[in-house]
Amino acid sequence: MSTVAKKINLCFFIGGIVFCWILHCPVFADIYKYEDAEGIVHLTNVPTESGIKYILVMREKRILFDKKLGIDISKYDDLIAKASQRYNVEPALIKAVIKTESNFNHMAVSRKGAKGLMQLMPATASSLQVQDSFHPEHNIEGGVRYLRYLLKFFDGNLPLALAAYNAGENAVIRYGGIPPYRETITYVQKVMSYLNKYK
Repeated sequence: MSTVAKKINLCFFIGGIVFCWILHCPVFADIYKYEDAEGIVHLTNVPTESGIKYILVMREKRILFDKKLGIDISKYDDLIAKASQRYNVEPALIKAVIKTESNFNHMAVSRKGAKGLMQLMPATASSLQVQDSFHPEHNIEGGVRYLRYLLKFFDGNLPLALAAYNAGENAVIRYGGIPPYRETITYVQKVMSYLNKYK
């Protein structure tokens, strides 16, 4: 593929994204590009390959936690109740995690690639057999199942289970408690605060 053709293809791709954004279509992740040994340009929103130089070509517009949006926090109550009953996890806790993770935006995508209401990472979603992380019911079901596993793993210690949900269970084990990460500490505090509110 010639350099001119590659540039034209890239321009059409970026132009399409901008056009969708103008029409209020959801664009949920930063876009990166890299060129392989054969000169082919690849575009991705999850730069995971090691040894590759990625170039940021478009940054997402993040508005997930805009309080002016008027989020309906009762929208997923039926799905939450269903998962709560199935996995014996308090409904208020599930709602608190969803509020903290995605602010009830079922199409939310994090910088690290976590998706949906309960922000499932691709590997976690795969292990939980969640095929579509943007599907509210599937995402909640998978997220609550994972939360139930963590609560059992940490003998019902909620702060540790929440820390593991955010930073991974190995990080909690390594530090023998909540890891000293500002993000994780803040995350646990937020979920606990929303939990008290939703009770």
